[in-house]
Amino acid sequence: MKPHVSAPYGISDDPLTGVEEAAERSEDDLWFLPGPIEDEPDDLPPVLRAEPRETAILDDWRKAEADNAARLARVAGRLGGLDERLRRGPEGWRHRLALIEAADLSWFVGDRIGADRLALWIALRLSGVQDDTAALARVGWAVRRLTGGPGPEVDLAAFVDRRDPENLAGEAEPFADRAGGWLDLMAQAADLHPISRACMGFHIWNLAGLGQHGDRMEAAVTSARIAASEGRGAIFAPLAMGGAGGLRASGRPADRLTRWLDGMETACLSAIRHLDDVEVWAARAEVEMTSLSGRTPKALRAALTEWPLVSAPIAETMTGASRAAVQRNLAWMEARHLIREVTGQGRYRMWRIAEAREIERRSNTNRPRKVSPNSSFEKKAG
Repeated sequence: MKPHVSAPYGISDDPLTGVEEAAERSEDDLWFLPGPIEDEPDDLPPVLRAEPRETAILDDWRKAEADNAARLARVAGRLGGLDERLRRGPEGWRHRLALIEAADLSWFVGDRIGADRLALWIALRLSGVQDDTAALARVGWAVRRLTGGPGPEVDLAAFVDRRDPENLAGEAEPFADRAGGWLDLMAQAADLHPISRACMGFHIWNLAGLGQHGDRMEAAVTSARIAASEGRGAIFAPLAMGGAGGLRASGRPADRLTRWLDGMETACLSAIRHLDDVEVWAARAEVEMTSLSGRTPKALRAALTEWPLVSAPIAETMTGASRAAVQRNLAWMEARHLIREVTGQGRYRMWRIAEAREIERRSNTNRPRKVSPNSSFEKKAG
């Protein structure tokens, strides 16, 4: 039998004390365990930190506007001049500029719809065998939105026709969600000038998830309407007339706004010069056509100022006159160098107004040449 060994005095007198000391020593040795929750760093998911990112985007565009204040003021003046011209001009001028802008934008987005094809599609819904009807429909949408209707910030989904059953019906709700984010960010930038806000809206279009279908046409037309939202005559600000360099997306917001302003200034000047030529032509045509009777000459002049290119079927539809009357007046105007045929073919011919310089050149060509009395011919005759 094993003899009993008694423990030293002090170890077994208070057993709880030994257990607590052992537990404390064990916890001190567990250095590898995480500390208390209140000492942990704030590792929240990135999705919860979207607001600072939006704030940074807005701050970048505010700084870009401040850096381009002088250029912005000059472009706003150009746009104001165009707005005044359109306010006091005939209604057809807006339609004419919208057709030109939409055709130029189609080249920017890669559809490459010419003015002649666009005119036939808008007026008569005619398309050729090789025409892309989807591209024509996109450009036709652009013409409708550039000529009137509620602005994009009223109802963006309706503005871009994303509610139509034929247009992405399954994407209605997702688009509404994405559009809401874009509109919220645009609303936060209400302190920016409309031209600067339009530039920002164009460049954050894809960031908001609105460019899944590669349709930059929607972004450009939406921004063109926003830039002219304070106008009384101009429904949109031209962006692509004279080149679409301002729509190039690269660089910092300051660089993008600089290109945007330069491109818009060029486009506004091109639009104003174009309207000057149309106004001069309309005055000259009215004087020369006073000898013609009936309502067809006046209606035909209005159609030629409203449409960049006109064919006989388009003129017949626009004027309500007979085909024979339209062709007779077109031939009369072409003979007097008021209009010029541009297709160079016997069928499907189209005409446009002749510019003042062209009319003057043709008039000088047809004018009899004056012979100087001191010429060699006069000497020989003498």
